[in-house]
Amino acid sequence: MTMSEDRAEAIALAALGWIAAEPERAGAFLGASGAAPDELRQRAGDPMFLGFVLDFLLQDDGGVQDFAAQMPCHPEEVLRARAALPGGDLPNWT
Repeated sequence: MTMSEDRAEAIALAALGWIAAEPERAGAFLGASGAAPDELRQRAGDPMFLGFVLDFLLQDDGGVQDFAAQMPCHPEEVLRARAALPGGDLPNWT
């Protein structure tokens, strides 16, 4: 089942807020993204950046589980949201 880009962006924005709420996770995200804290609001409107937010979240299964429980959504929705955003249509090599 595909997801609308609007729903995917909403999930990514919620993930960005969830990441920003924990200093250690936020620091790791800022380091990985190269973004400064004051840039986050501006970049939050960029679907490519939101895709990176979900890429970052998807690196940690436990983080996906925790985020999904707080959202609330099913953890697989995070993966579907990533696929709906630019850059999420990676080729299937199998």
